[in-house]
Amino acid sequence: MIAFRRRSELATPATNDRMFAKAAASDADLVFLDLEDAVAPALREQARAKAVTALNDQDWGSTARAVRINGIDTRWAYGDIIEIVTGARENLDTIIVPKVTAARDVWWVDVLLTQIEATLGLTEQIRLEVLIEDVAGVANAQAIATASPRLDALIFGAGDLSVSQRARVDTNFKPRVSYPGDFWHYARMQVLTAARVGGLLAIDAPYPDFKDEKGYAEDAEHAAALGFDGKWAIHPAQIAIANEVFSPTEAEIQRARKNLDAYRAAEAQGLGATSVDGQLVDAAHVKLAEAVLAQVPGA
Repeated sequence: MIAFRRRSELATPATNDRMFAKAAASDADLVFLDLEDAVAPALREQARAKAVTALNDQDWGSTARAVRINGIDTRWAYGDIIEIVTGARENLDTIIVPKVTAARDVWWVDVLLTQIEATLGLTEQIRLEVLIEDVAGVANAQAIATASPRLDALIFGAGDLSVSQRARVDTNFKPRVSYPGDFWHYARMQVLTAARVGGLLAIDAPYPDFKDEKGYAEDAEHAAALGFDGKWAIHPAQIAIANEVFSPTEAEIQRARKNLDAYRAAEAQGLGATSVDGQLVDAAHVKLAEAVLAQVPGA
């Protein structure tokens, strides 16, 4: 079980200096400075220095510090990794790798990082999160999830996946016509299942319409119901929603504690199950209760 939370991951363009302080002071569990889609191609090399300055100069508190590099199929990827890690050193926690299609993509980043860390004498291993946002990535999700001990999370990316599978969706990656059920259920479950096989966190896709707080909350709730651990936020206004949705409610916490206490009492009497408020509580319910309490800091 991973001992940290990623309820909210805030995207911040690496070229936007005025956003850095606000991002660092936010309540996001992780902030990533984006060198990829949020940056014009002509500025992607310049953006590296800005990201390094932000990582080194801002007070990030307990927020995890990350950078999303360009895909390894581009000419920028190796330079992103070398310049960012060399410049930020211990002030970088995680690299987010986009458009991962196979285990070899993760392996390539892992090997390069290992060499850089050895050269710089870094004692803390830089972690990885990877985006599954291509049909090949969905098909190879389990191999990707077990490709490196550096991995902490798989991230579902609906945007590029829409293009990859030629889906007819709107700007929020929702189907343009009436569709029965959850349009992204299969892909989400592939990512979630692979993450659990690899012992990783599962992070849900961004929701582009940041003014639609109700829509974002619904999207987050659906992902949380499946078992996702968190969701991307493309605007600070989405952070509080994600943090709330992906945290257990007080009622859930109290119920989990009540079930555990009742089961332990029954266990002491040699019983393998008991009832709480007229409902069965057995070993499976104990696991559910423990999973809820694992999300509570200090529990």
